[in-house]
Amino acid sequence: MRNPTRLRLIPAPEDLAVETYSVTGAFPASERFGLTAQIRRAAVSVGSNVVEGSQRQGNRAFLAYLHQALGSAAEMQFQLRVASRLEFGDRDHVETLIDQANHVQRMTARLITALRDKGD
Repeated sequence: MRNPTRLRLIPAPEDLAVETYSVTGAFPASERFGLTAQIRRAAVSVGSNVVEGSQRQGNRAFLAYLHQALGSAAEMQFQLRVASRLEFGDRDHVETLIDQANHVQRMTARLITALRDKGD
């Protein structure tokens, strides 16, 4: 059986993905296949990588997926900053979503550190 402590991080990325759909729903319709789709894909990728990695054998494999999750969160933040500068959606909601992605990154980074300290 998998270690349940590996899955403690999952609600935050899941909340991030759900909130992303809500916030990007207010973006212009012309961006549905552009920036909106890219941001949503990156948001879902964060949690997907955490979940998939948590099912791998050994910490080394899990760590690789956690690093992918960090990259997706960073990608998402960049895209949200672009959307904010283009004045897509509600600026406060976009900024809150950027902060939420940053929080998920910090949680993921702490898990990476803990797993590295623990060893394989």
